[in-house]
This record gives sequence, C-alpha cells and structure tokens, in this order.
Amino acid sequence: MKFTAYERTLQGTGASRRLRLAAKVPGIVYGAGTPTMIEVDHNALFFALKKEAFHSSILEMDLAGKTEKVLLRDFQVHAWKPIVLHVDFQRVDDTTRLRKKVPLHFSGEENSPAVKTDKCLVQHVATELEIECLASQLPEFVTIDLSGLVRNQSLHTSDLKLPEGIKAVKHGTQNPVIVAVTTPKVEEEVAAPVVVAAEKGKGKPKKDEKQNKK
Repeated sequence: MKFTAYERTLQGTGASRRLRLAAKVPGIVYGAGTPTMIEVDHNALFFALKKEAFHSSILEMDLAGKTEKVLLRDFQVHAWKPIVLHVDFQRVDDTTRLRKKVPLHFSGEENSPAVKTDKCLVQHVATELEIECLASQLPEFVTIDLSGLVRNQSLHTSDLKLPEGIKAVKHGTQNPVIVAVTTPKVEEEVAAPVVVAAEKGKGKPKKDEKQNKK
C-alpha cells in the first residue's frame, strides 16, 4: 500500500493543533537514521486505518519525492471523536527483523469432522498472532487450516503450522489457545407429567342426590 507524507518543520502542541485544524495529522518516522517529523492528510489516513493490510504489511511512503518502506507502529485517536491525533512509522528494509501482530484468517472449519460429523461449535479464541520474521517475509495475515479439527480439540500456538521463516513469539512458557472445539449442549426434552385426576367417589351418588332420596 502507498501513501503520501510531507515533511513537518514546526513542532510543539500549538503547531500540532494547527495541523489538526487544517485536517492534517502530525507524525514521526524513525529507524535507520535520524527520525523525521511528518504530516499526512487526515481523511486519507483515517480510511487507510480501516484496512487490515495497512496495519500488518510493509507500506510505501512517498516523502519529498522519495519512496521509503515503512511499517505502522502506533497511532492515537481522540477519546470520543473520529479524529486521528498522531501516527508513528518505522523505516524498514529487507534485512530488518520484526516482531509484529498479524491477523489470523481461518479456513476449512466447515469441512472438519468436528463440525461436519459431530455438529460441534468452533470458537476462535484469538484473532491475531504476534510473529517474528524478516520485513521481506511479513505477511498481511496468517491462514490457519481448521479442516482437521475433531471433537473436544483445542488448537494452541505451538500447534500452528506457519510459513517458512515465520515463527510465533513466545512469552515465557505460555502456550495460549487459538481455537477451541466445544460440544453443543443438548436440551433434554422433559415430558410434562400427565396428571390424571382421580375421580373420587366414582359410581356413588352425589350428596345432593342422597338427600333428595331421603
């Protein structure tokens, strides 16, 4: 993905406020040299942030007639207004080693024995995964094949088959669950008891009838 940025010379709270009033977003590009202060068009950035690829892929930034490869690292938004306040990018090249969270896409779930045969429910416990790889290998997303899921199975981080050169980042001994298969609860149909009212005094004359015969 490509976007255009402009060099920013003025700094400080006042300068940033004036930029935002002019529908611009102050930002910074760091890594591989001296940090560069930039500004970008607010609306272009706002809609770009809605795209999954903008968060998890290498971007091409056009700055002062030069194209640089960068990665979105952080951004701040207003507490309740749809306004982007600041954005951070990192310069990268093909040899830069990265740690980055990428989205998880799931496939084959409907063809798994757990769903197709046993009618189980598949819960996506995690929707993103932190990975480590070279910048040139960074994927927009990682696809997880769920076609082999079986009843009561849990898929952990260590069970994922990742593309070559990409590995999941481990935090200590943690091995979090990515996908869990659960058996749906079957509601037992409890038959309502049939209450048969006993006919007391069946075959006997009613009290009123006895009194009339006296």
